[in-house]
Amino acid sequence: MIVLAIESSCDETAVAVVEDGFRVLSSVISSQIDIHKLYGGVVPEIASRNHVERIDAVFKEALSKAGIKKSQIDAVAVTYGAGLLGALIVGVNFAKGLAMALNKPLIPVNHIHAHIAANYISTKLVPPFLCLVVSGGHTALMEVKDYTKPKAIVSTTDDAIGECFDKVARVCGLDYPGGPNVSKLAKLGNPNIKFVLKPHKSKSFSYSGLKTAVINYVHKLQQKNEKVVVEDICASFQKEAIEQIVSISISECKQRNIKKLAIAGGVSANELLRTELQKQCILNNIEFFAPNLSYCTDNAAMVGALAYFLFKNQQTSNFERNQSKIAPVSTIAL
Repeated sequence: MIVLAIESSCDETAVAVVEDGFRVLSSVISSQIDIHKLYGGVVPEIASRNHVERIDAVFKEALSKAGIKKSQIDAVAVTYGAGLLGALIVGVNFAKGLAMALNKPLIPVNHIHAHIAANYISTKLVPPFLCLVVSGGHTALMEVKDYTKPKAIVSTTDDAIGECFDKVARVCGLDYPGGPNVSKLAKLGNPNIKFVLKPHKSKSFSYSGLKTAVINYVHKLQQKNEKVVVEDICASFQKEAIEQIVSISISECKQRNIKKLAIAGGVSANELLRTELQKQCILNNIEFFAPNLSYCTDNAAMVGALAYFLFKNQQTSNFERNQSKIAPVSTIAL
């Protein structure tokens, strides 16, 4: 089964061709990082306009690299949420038009669940398992009993870890995207600063307090005209942020007697996070899984991977519902 998948939830215009849920025939991504870098973050309206300008060319390139014709497509998959509404609408409308023109099934895919599926094309991971989904907009530990019905068992009470990385980068004067820059400088620093004095003991993730502590620390140094050692701040912040997420993830695996733990999302590319999780998994006899770095950030291959299992489970969409109707939680009715 050949799935043509489309992803446009934020600032990446992506199209991929995936066969049988595991084999990626092509994965093309048009990034807007250089555009949004001028503004220090993603500007939704600019993102939407760039999706409109790029999506047809990216679609044609994906077909060409896969070496297939439109007539060979068995189904069309598209991210319907969560994400920026204007950006999502571009992908959804393109997918609906393509599916109608080819008279093929349309498969709506949840963006967060698709990140989990990035593991299916990178590893031999099969349910049941727990998956830590960490990105700029999401921080959650998901229980995956089967391919199509992940369930959040732990989530953040406030900020996502990726957002926290970006805010720390901004207060330290680092360029967008902030997360990778924080991690890069952290390697050069000494994690000798304790931002949150009380250890995190809740079963939920929380990053608002850590973010605020870092911002206040930097502002106090600036007010006193004292030197701000950005490398040490990045190293200390990253250490605390990752300690919390590793501790809760391993604890939930042990409590639920689940022997497989995966990670997904943009922050899953973080080297320290991977190292610490793998170390703790080995100590606790838990198998650790992580997608290839190219599938950590937003891409359409992960959408096509999950769509295969959704199709097998008969989770497709008809074309009768209003494409402009906006549903809760940043999803679009198909």
